[in-house]
Amino acid sequence: MSDSITPVIGIIGGSGLYNIEGLTETRWEKVETPWGAPSDELLIGQFGGIKTVFLPRHGRGHKISPSGLNYRANIDALKRVGVTDIISLSAVGSLKEELPPGHFVIVDQFIDRSFAREKSFFGTGCVAHVSMAHPTCPRLGDALETSARELGLPVTRGGTYLVMEGPQFSTLAESNLYRSWGCDVIGMTNMPEAKLAREAEICYASVAMVTDYDCWHEDHDAVTVDAVIKVLLGNADKARNLVKTALPKVGGARGPCPAGCDRALEYALITAPEARDPAVLTKLQVVAGRVLG
Repeated sequence: MSDSITPVIGIIGGSGLYNIEGLTETRWEKVETPWGAPSDELLIGQFGGIKTVFLPRHGRGHKISPSGLNYRANIDALKRVGVTDIISLSAVGSLKEELPPGHFVIVDQFIDRSFAREKSFFGTGCVAHVSMAHPTCPRLGDALETSARELGLPVTRGGTYLVMEGPQFSTLAESNLYRSWGCDVIGMTNMPEAKLAREAEICYASVAMVTDYDCWHEDHDAVTVDAVIKVLLGNADKARNLVKTALPKVGGARGPCPAGCDRALEYALITAPEARDPAVLTKLQVVAGRVLG
C-alpha cells in the first residue's frame, strides 16, 4: 500500500439529508455494480479541492425503506468511484435521558438486530471473516468530534447504536430491553452498512442525529413521523455544517489508517486460493481486489 493516500470522502446522507451544499464541479453519476443498483446516482464534486461523493441513502425523495436498501451496491458503488473514507449520517431515537432530540452522537459501537438484509460481500465460493470489534474509524471520529465542538453542536463522543429491522418503530417492551442492554440510540440503517464498509476496507464513521426519545420515555410515549420530521429538518442543517467543517480535517493527504481499516482483509480470507469460485472473485474485484490479486 502506498505511503501517501489522497482521500476521497464519501458522505451517506440519511433521513432528511438528500444533498450537500457547497460542492463545486458537481455531477450526478449512475454507477452500476455486480450487486445491483445503489440507492441513487452518486453526486460527485469538489469541496475546497477535496473530492467528495454524496449518496442519499434512501434515494432522493426518500423512496427506499431501510429493509429495501441495497447496502452491498451502495458500498461497492462508493468504492468503485474511489471513496476511501465514509461519513455516515442517520436519524435515530434516543434510549437515554441525557441524549435529547437535537443531540448528535458519534457512534463507536453497534448491536445488529436486523435480520432481512444481505450482510456480506463474501460467501459460498470465497469466505472471509473480518474483525468488527471496533467498527468505526477513530481518526474520522476525532475529526467529527472536533468539528462538532467548534460549531457548538450538542455532541457526545462514543455510544452504542442498536440497529433494528423496522420499518415500524419499537414496541415499549423492545425499547426497554434495549435500554437494559446499555444502548444509547436506536436506528434502522447503519447495519450492515458498517460491516460492508469494513469488508471493502473503507474507513467508516457514524454520526447519529437524535430526533426523538423512542417510546420508552413517559413524556414521549408515541413516536410520530410528524414529530420526527420537525427535528429532522433542524438536524439536517446542522449535519451539513458539520460535514463542511470536517471535510478539510479529513481530506488532506495521509498515510495508511492507524486503526487498520484500510487493511481489514489482510488476514480475513479463509477459502484456499485454488478453491475460490472465479465468478465470485469477479464480483469481488472492486471491494477486495487488493487481496485477491
